[in-house]
Amino acid sequence: MGAIERAMTPQGTVGDEINDKDVKHIDQAALFLASAGDAPVFSPKGEKRLRRKIDFIMLPMLFVTATLGAVDKVALSTAAIYGLEIDNNLHGQQYSWLGSILSLGSLVAMFPSSALLHKLPSAKYLCGCSIGWSVMALLMPACHNWSGLMAIRFFMGCCEAIIVPGISLLIAGWYKKAEQPPRNALVFAAASSIVNGFLSWLVGKIPGDAPLAKWKYLYILVGSISMAWSIFAFIFLPDTPMNAKFLSKEEKVFWVQRLAENKTGVMNKTWKWDQAIEALIDPKTWIIFFFNIAINIPNGGLTTFSGIIIQNLGFSSVNSSLLSMPTGVMSTLAAFVFSTLGAKWSNRRCLVTMCACVVPIVGTAILYAVPRTAVGAQMVGLYLVYTYFGPYVVGISLAQANTAGHTKKNVSFAILYIGYAVGNLIGPQTFRASQAPAYTGGVIAMLNRRSAAKPDDDEPWDSFQDITDWKQADFKYTT
Repeated sequence: MGAIERAMTPQGTVGDEINDKDVKHIDQAALFLASAGDAPVFSPKGEKRLRRKIDFIMLPMLFVTATLGAVDKVALSTAAIYGLEIDNNLHGQQYSWLGSILSLGSLVAMFPSSALLHKLPSAKYLCGCSIGWSVMALLMPACHNWSGLMAIRFFMGCCEAIIVPGISLLIAGWYKKAEQPPRNALVFAAASSIVNGFLSWLVGKIPGDAPLAKWKYLYILVGSISMAWSIFAFIFLPDTPMNAKFLSKEEKVFWVQRLAENKTGVMNKTWKWDQAIEALIDPKTWIIFFFNIAINIPNGGLTTFSGIIIQNLGFSSVNSSLLSMPTGVMSTLAAFVFSTLGAKWSNRRCLVTMCACVVPIVGTAILYAVPRTAVGAQMVGLYLVYTYFGPYVVGISLAQANTAGHTKKNVSFAILYIGYAVGNLIGPQTFRASQAPAYTGGVIAMLNRRSAAKPDDDEPWDSFQDITDWKQADFKYTT
């Protein structure tokens, strides 16, 4: 058995207490443990080795899925510097609306998508939506006017609505509370700017006399890569530890048992209206909701206009693509640094989030105060602004750690993503065409709109009854 030692405490006896009427109210993790037999015990080294094994498989798969979804979205910024606006006869605020319409699509699709996420296997549904947004990216080159682009971007937003809620739900069902923040940072790392920058630079090398415009090749490339990965992930990405083919039975039982410490459950496909109502009236849901709006106004504007902002500083299209890559590095570093602090500094995640907001505020102030002719200073300010992603990721971990009950988690994550979408919808509209190339309104908007003990290891059953945090007397909130 190696690092595994078997405890002699039987788990099957719990199942005798269950009747058919109760099953729908119980988390699937409890049913799994009830039929699992003896409980395996791992040594600390064995547990660490198993955690590395799961990290090595799950985190890259979630990371690539999230990154490619974001690449499909941010490719618009680079497509603009390669002629998308000219080829489609865009004028006035039409380009800004291409940025906002994607978030509008997410808003429209959020609750229906969350309901489907609750009923269907979560990983399969996520990957199905990934196939959908890949199709939308492949259809972008077929557009020749603003109406066509708006329609495709709207449906792309509908498909992408589930990225953050779906992946947040998966991470919450795989890891302990203290383990979630750094893994959020990795999975939601803003590598899309790096990938998009590289692909855009590659497309920039295409000869000018090629049959298609360069921005069309960009979407063909992005969509094809995203589609290939989505099909792969649909086949191999597991929903929960219980159905992970890469884990042995002993590993599954041990890993599920250790999640009892969270008291937030793993999965239950029965929709519970009382949990949905609780999510709607829970103050912490709305506090993080409004935080998400404020912190994502920069994201909406920068996702759409970063390439144009850099190009307006005097750089060529190809160099603008390359110079956009460090924005992803800054976002990723900020996410790692602040998420690590939030995980290691017990019950200080809110304080970490507030401190983290100072950095993008400083970057925005530089963009606003320094003359446009000071190109170096403008680039430093722009890169600092992208650290806004750090506090956003820490905010996600607060929701994961403090929300119990599968239906409540679904509804809460949906509401929080709506906050994300609203911020992204507002952001592009603060960049007025009449203010180019300085885009003073967008900069001002970014500056002003900111704003312990473990359960008894022999009683994991009590932690998997799919009841909300409000109804658990011993639930410990993470602040």
